[in-house]
Amino acid sequence: MKSEGSIRTLIVDDEPVARLRIRQALESIPDAETVGECSDAGEAICAIRALRPDLVFLDVQIRDTSGFDVIEALPGPQSPFVIFVTDHADHAVRAFRVNALDYLLKPFELAHLHEAFDRARRQIMLNRGSEISGRLTALMERLAPRTPSLERFIVKKGGRILLIRASEVDWIEAAGNYVEIHTGKAQYLLREALSSLAQQLNPDRFRRIHRSTIVNLDRVRELDTVFNGELEVVLQDGTRLPFSRRYRHNLPELGRA
Repeated sequence: MKSEGSIRTLIVDDEPVARLRIRQALESIPDAETVGECSDAGEAICAIRALRPDLVFLDVQIRDTSGFDVIEALPGPQSPFVIFVTDHADHAVRAFRVNALDYLLKPFELAHLHEAFDRARRQIMLNRGSEISGRLTALMERLAPRTPSLERFIVKKGGRILLIRASEVDWIEAAGNYVEIHTGKAQYLLREALSSLAQQLNPDRFRRIHRSTIVNLDRVRELDTVFNGELEVVLQDGTRLPFSRRYRHNLPELGRA
């Protein structure tokens, strides 16, 4: 029985012999836990979503499709670390372009698989450490005594002084020594640092998603994966905002969707 620190691993290859060879190789690694095997892209996508493996040994050519299609079908937060397995060395360049940790050239030596697994283990443990740190930070923030949240913004526009309810705000953007408050098609400038404002807003409604952006959760429609696995937050009106990896612990319900 594997421990909680095991590296949960999925094997994807349309050749039974190839899957067997990888599985047998993994059995010689104490902290490797094989959670499943798949023979086509559809099975692989479903298994990754359901099993949430840490690592996938992924054949580049799976029947009538490719392993790259599997990766492209998964949003960034759902994508596990990947070691590609291939018959052709020329696939290596594209493998690294989609952030694969490593690749094995068939027929591979057992030592080469162990080396690739060791590199994957280091990255996975670093990632786990980052996730734990983020969860602890979020927990401490929730346990800390809260001061009353800012419910209205006092802004000047066109010689008038306006009161803008926080609930009407879609998102807030840093603008030098000011912040720009977006409500529908209107924008208002307020002389306030974004970091200071973030501490005054209700964290149940407003979350920071970027060093220069705070978003109203009630206005979020979806997340979208863009170039290189990065994410964007899409608002109800279609506005697209970058979702920085640094702040994903602020939206765990979206960052792990």
